[in-house]
Amino acid sequence: MTTTPPAPLEALTRHFIDLRDGNHFGHVTRTGKETAFAGAVQLLDAPARQVLGEFNEHLLVGTGRIDATGLHRDQRGGLIASWLLAWPEQRAANLAPISLIATYGAGFHHPHLRGATIGEWPLNVAAPGHASELVPVLRTIAGADIHNLVFQVGGDWRIIPALHPADERASA
Repeated sequence: MTTTPPAPLEALTRHFIDLRDGNHFGHVTRTGKETAFAGAVQLLDAPARQVLGEFNEHLLVGTGRIDATGLHRDQRGGLIASWLLAWPEQRAANLAPISLIATYGAGFHHPHLRGATIGEWPLNVAAPGHASELVPVLRTIAGADIHNLVFQVGGDWRIIPALHPADERASA
């Protein structure tokens, strides 16, 4: 075991601390949080294009096109930005493009990331190396799951023991 949590767990901790403390990167007003979100969207642009570029190169043999919507208001007044990878076969089948979506919903405490479709990841493991390759995917699935559990209880971060003070944990 290491004393430093993996990056996805650090991100989840920051996310839950925002809920606990009622802010988002120090911002407590909607305007401040929207400004922080706009900055996050700018920071996400290069990595999102990189990931979609990798999918285009390795899975779509360069037939895809990456489009970014830029930051804009959604129909309910929230903010949204999307990076989309479309290709001829996907369009012909009338399917959504591969999507990386940053959203800060009008009624949300803080922003989220999602895809056009999220659900199941293929499991093809026949050797130890195959299993270790899935560590980032497993972290992502577990992180999404615990996030959704907090969401299901109305954003109640208190279901995460690590966010309680150490003295409170010791007495439990």
